[in-house]
Parts: sequence; C-alpha cells; structure tokens
Amino acid sequence: MHAMQYEITLPADYDMTIVHRRIATRGHLLDGHPGLGLKAYLVRERGLDGSPVNQYAPFYLWRTAEGMNGFLWGPGFRGLSADFGRPAVRHWLGAGLRRGGAPGTPAAATRRLDRLPEDADPAEAVERALAELPDHPDLHTAAVAVDPGRWELLHIALWLRAAPEDAPGTRYRVHHLSSPELDRLPVGRHW
Repeated sequence: MHAMQYEITLPADYDMTIVHRRIATRGHLLDGHPGLGLKAYLVRERGLDGSPVNQYAPFYLWRTAEGMNGFLWGPGFRGLSADFGRPAVRHWLGAGLRRGGAPGTPAAATRRLDRLPEDADPAEAVERALAELPDHPDLHTAAVAVDPGRWELLHIALWLRAAPEDAPGTRYRVHHLSSPELDRLPVGRHW
C-alpha cells in the first residue's frame, strides 16, 4: 500500500464553491481507477473546523504502484496541474490499515504527521502507531504510513460523521470518496 497526498492552499478570499463544483463534476472519474484503494477528496475551509486556510488536499491509498503512476502521469493529474499549478506530492509507504465497522461514506478526516527523533527505533515507533489506530464506531478507515526519507509517520483516519473531539491532527471535510479497490487493501500490519 502507498499513501499519497498533495495540498493546494488557496487564497483566504478564494471562492471554495469552485473546488466543491470540481469535486462534484469530476470526483466520479476515479471511482473505477485500477490500483486505487481509496481517494478521499479532502477540503479545509477557512473558519470551519478551526481551519486557518482554504485548501484542497486529496488523500490516496494506492493498492498498486502502477495505479499510482497511471494517475500521476495521466490526464487526471495533468488537469489538476493545468488548473492549479503542479503541487508537490507527498508519498509514504503503507505500514498498516484498519477498517471501521460501520458502512457509509465518510464525512470527515483527520491527519497527523509525526517526525521520528533520530534516536527513535523506527520499527518500535511504527508498532506503537499501529497499536494506536482508532477503534471507534464512526471510523470508516484508518492507516499508518512512513516516509523513510524524512522518518515521518502519517496517521490518517476517515470518519463517518464529524471527527471525535479527541481525535488529534488536522481536520478535513470529505466531499467525495472513490474506493474502487478498498476491499483489496490488506488489513493489519503490512510486513
């Protein structure tokens, strides 16, 4: 599993209905993309859920590198780059996944990034992060991934309703979910 995200931070007075319309008209285009576990169309709006910025920040869990490459080198990412400029794409190696028990489409997401101290054992840190994957009735999907270039842990959780008050991290609203191969992503530890 590969995790991927890019963030497009927009001006404070940006008309976010443009982003909403883009998702409503184009979001379905990845509903059947080969190799895609899920794409959560994440949005932050200044003044909502404590966000200081307007931001479009799609998050992906890829089942295959071929699917991820097909997206990055294909028409979808080219179109996004033509409209907003080419964003930096963050990439993490999947370490583990938990699926929630309640069916439905998520409405919210939380994302937390933790740098590992130089003296930390990465394997122990990943094991702790996996043990801390949320187990909550409103959980849709949660994952842990690692950027070994930065030694950074990514914690992502998608929630059926608003994220729980005690859920740490940056808060997003989910405006669409494409999940063509979510059921094919391995659950649990990924090594």
